Amino acid sequence: MAFKFLFDKYPKIFRIFIIFSMLFLISCVNEEGIIKVEIADQPEERTLGLMNREILEPNHGMLFIFEGEDYWSFWMRNTLIPLDLMFISDQYTIVDIKEDFQPCKVNNCETYTSREKAKYVLEVNSGFVKENNVKIGDKIKHEGVYVYFGKG
Repeated sequence: MAFKFLFDKYPKIFRIFIIFSMLFLISCVNEEGIIKVEIADQPEERTLGLMNREILEPNHGMLFIFEGEDYWSFWMRNTLIPLDLMFISDQYTIVDIKEDFQPCKVNNCETYTSREKAKYVLEVNSGFVKENNVKIGDKIKHEGVYVYFGKG
């Protein structure tokens, strides 16, 4: 065991405490989802979005950043892969979710408008929301090209 030198020095109760602490820390890290994102903060980047992409790597996405909160509409025209969309407030709270938004292969595509005002929209592979138990009310943290998920 790599930590044997630690365990030899301390009483059994302390060793048990160390093991449970390590298990708790490991479970906390695994409960938080992490997405590597491309940033779309310019009008032309937001317009293009994930159009014409054949794949989106697991745990990757696109974070749309708008100047302010509003009811934002999205469509899947020229988008080749199904996506989950998370609408996020300026307080970094998920306020709406559209799961399994399917690609559109016609000219008159369905649009989805957020039910609440949002400043950010995060697009990820379809199934991410369900697989990671993401819910309305969950908080995110955005640092550079990473988005971290935590619970409310």
